[in-house]
Amino acid sequence: MMQRPVTFLRLRPAEAIHAVSATTRRREGTTALEAAAPDAGEVAAAHAGGVLVVAADPTAPADAWVLTPDAAESLLDAPPAGWRLTITADAADEAVLDALARTDARFLRTGRSRVAQAAAIAGLPGLAARPRVSVFADAVADAVDAVAAGAEDLLLRDWDTERLGELRDALDVALVERTALGIDVTADDARAELGADAFEAWLNLVDGSGLVRPRHGWAPGKDEEPPIPPRRLSVQWADAAWVSGADPADPTEASRPIAAVLERSLAGTPPTRDDVELLFSARGRDVEAIALAADRLRAQRVGDTVTYVVNRNINYTNLCYFRCGFCAFSKGPRSLNLRGEPYLMGLEEIVAAATEAVGRGATELTLQGGIHPDFTGNFYVDVVKALKEAHPDLHLHGFTPLEVWQGAETLGTTVPAFLEELRDAGLGSLPGTAAEILDDDVRRHLCPDKIRTAEWAWVMATAHRLGLGSTATMMFGHVDGPRSWANHLEVIRRVQAETGGFTEFVPLPFVHMGAPIWLRGRSRPGPTWDEVVLVHAVARLAFDGLIPNIQASWVKLGLGGGQRLLSAGCNDFGGTLMGEIITRSAGAAHGQEVTPAEFEDAIAAIGRVPAQRTTRYEILSGA
Repeated sequence: MMQRPVTFLRLRPAEAIHAVSATTRRREGTTALEAAAPDAGEVAAAHAGGVLVVAADPTAPADAWVLTPDAAESLLDAPPAGWRLTITADAADEAVLDALARTDARFLRTGRSRVAQAAAIAGLPGLAARPRVSVFADAVADAVDAVAAGAEDLLLRDWDTERLGELRDALDVALVERTALGIDVTADDARAELGADAFEAWLNLVDGSGLVRPRHGWAPGKDEEPPIPPRRLSVQWADAAWVSGADPADPTEASRPIAAVLERSLAGTPPTRDDVELLFSARGRDVEAIALAADRLRAQRVGDTVTYVVNRNINYTNLCYFRCGFCAFSKGPRSLNLRGEPYLMGLEEIVAAATEAVGRGATELTLQGGIHPDFTGNFYVDVVKALKEAHPDLHLHGFTPLEVWQGAETLGTTVPAFLEELRDAGLGSLPGTAAEILDDDVRRHLCPDKIRTAEWAWVMATAHRLGLGSTATMMFGHVDGPRSWANHLEVIRRVQAETGGFTEFVPLPFVHMGAPIWLRGRSRPGPTWDEVVLVHAVARLAFDGLIPNIQASWVKLGLGGGQRLLSAGCNDFGGTLMGEIITRSAGAAHGQEVTPAEFEDAIAAIGRVPAQRTTRYEILSGA
């Protein structure tokens, strides 16, 4: 059996809990406070401070409980989820085993002198949850000895960044940080079990795998560079040894199961759907090994040329009757001054904006906006006709699958017939947005009234068969994770294998600051930097032989962040985006416009060859 990673929880005992002390502990690195019998006010104070609460009293209103076998017996009529429970090994072995078996508790807490005995109990066949032996450790040597004896979970009080780095380097197995809950807890699990305040606190603590996210202030859209050490791509750790270290020199330096997937990928066999999910769960050096493999594959498939397109975004209205939780463009909070007054551009304004863009060298016009309650499909057709009449050579890249679906529905026609009408009017290609996450379990929380996964795929496949190319996108970092990301990539692979119509894949890190779903406490605060690296790098591996171009979104990450992703499998920087406002509406500092010269300087600075392209990846200048 493959050895599982060792987990650790940064836990502090507390006689009383106040919002100020909880906030202070959170800043120090603590993610959980443990009290004997906290009351509802104390639990609320902890949540306000950003930490979770563990209680010893099974009747206390906590987020997780650490219980004696006798106390656990009182929960058997209506037990909470096992990932919220720890059983203590301070009773007869039979009583401990019975409590574990009947509660599916994920942890068995013991003292350091009894780790081996507890491990023997936890390892018995038939325990569905396979609980981890959990033990307090005050020094690196104590932790290493406990792991050697069979502990798989360490409870750490007042450990700083450097001591955690020493522990990581002293262990022969991966080390990952958990919350007060078990590992592999999904957003669906937590949403179903936790109260609203606890769910919000948990979401702000975790990454897409349900493990604790790194403690830095960076997020997509913020006006700061990602905190990436010069010789690394992962920011999983912050100790001096990690920061001064270097990426792996070879993909085979990854852990064994991931290294096997990377070896197959580099030999020409793309990862399976389950392989993709495995890669998305990588951490630390495994993230860097995946990025290295993706970069090697990029070099083999498309060389050192990095492309960009000169284009303009026209967001013709910010009025929309759909209720997408992530969208701050049409429903941005006025308190954040992220959205102006409702507007709708007329045809003359749209054509004038296009004319200005053409005068500045644009070859592509991107058309996207809200779904105005007065729109019918005729609006989209009229826009295309007016633009092609004024600028017959301008490539029109417009209208998401949602807009196509709504346009056809309002005209009482079919999607294929409406797409034909748009194509004949002069539409060149479709943006892949409105995809968000192509997994309906996620979509029902993120964008419940939007088209479903199969409908998005059908619109795209139909467009491709009619000669309309498209991009493919994925907006990630909210209520999603490795499973839904793998499902999303699989949908795109199936469509592309059938039609070949996707020209590029564009990952879109979720910008949370102005997003309603985050402001309501119902999403994570965007992806971690390591997740950003993984999505781009894994896409290169998964789409090998299907989609040759992987784009880094400077709009979400800034030029510096996008530049670093050129070492993780990316070969395109996207567009100059004159006039883009959707990402800015969500609170992003980036996204207004980048000049061709700025693109070329950023690309040349890392030794790559810049080239201006068309929407269809025909090279216009440069390489």
